[in-house]
Amino acid sequence: MQINRLPPKSGYIWIRQGIWLFKQNPFTFLMLVFLYIFLMQLSMFIPIVGIIFVLIFNPCISVAFLTAAQRVILKQTVKPSIYITAIKELPPAIRMRLLKLGGLYTTFIVLISLVSSQFIDVEKIMPLLTSGEITGPDLIQEMYYALIVAGLLYLPVAMLMWFSPQLIAWQDLSIRKAIFGSWLGFWFNKGAFVVYLATWGIILITFPLFVGGIFEALGIKQYASYLITPFSMLSITIFYCSFYAIWKGCFTDGIKTTSNLSDEDVNS
Repeated sequence: MQINRLPPKSGYIWIRQGIWLFKQNPFTFLMLVFLYIFLMQLSMFIPIVGIIFVLIFNPCISVAFLTAAQRVILKQTVKPSIYITAIKELPPAIRMRLLKLGGLYTTFIVLISLVSSQFIDVEKIMPLLTSGEITGPDLIQEMYYALIVAGLLYLPVAMLMWFSPQLIAWQDLSIRKAIFGSWLGFWFNKGAFVVYLATWGIILITFPLFVGGIFEALGIKQYASYLITPFSMLSITIFYCSFYAIWKGCFTDGIKTTSNLSDEDVNS
């Protein structure tokens, strides 16, 4: 396995490749992301336990989604059951490692939640979290503050966990080595990740809040969701598709995956 060092512009290329991958089978990727979001919302009906369950299985879900990306590139049929079949195809020892990684990830998220709650006024931003309702500039300011705090706390966890599921599932690495490899892959390409994450921050956060603010100023905020919801769903799906481009860009030589994604793909 070789970890590549890529220039900052690769962050933009990853997004273009994510768009290219999405265009290969839009319905499949939208379906998979919708199922994941539905599972997240369903888990909220079971306080605490439901969220913990989804977090523990998050590495498995990540591997399954990227497996689906591989198969779409290979022109294979992908069904919703990929979330189960992709993990069942792995050896039992690797499945157990992924679940242990999920337990570690859950622990990190709980700690981040406890720490961030000391700095963020959750009650103030609750209208936006629960109903998407924007009640004024104070709420927008508080939401930006919350996102900055949560982002700074989550960044170290993202570095450790970004590539760990793939390194365990596809490279058969131990949890410790996978986490270290993920950190190296992220650190060696930090410039590209800055471009990548900053761009997605504008697309997924700044733009919807900006549009919501305009609709509210015009007195038609009740119609904002008709534009923001489909835009967010499309953007999130492409965001997830770009994960496979990041993996293929940062890790090469000797990887056990069976498909490739190159710069030429985005121009095809």
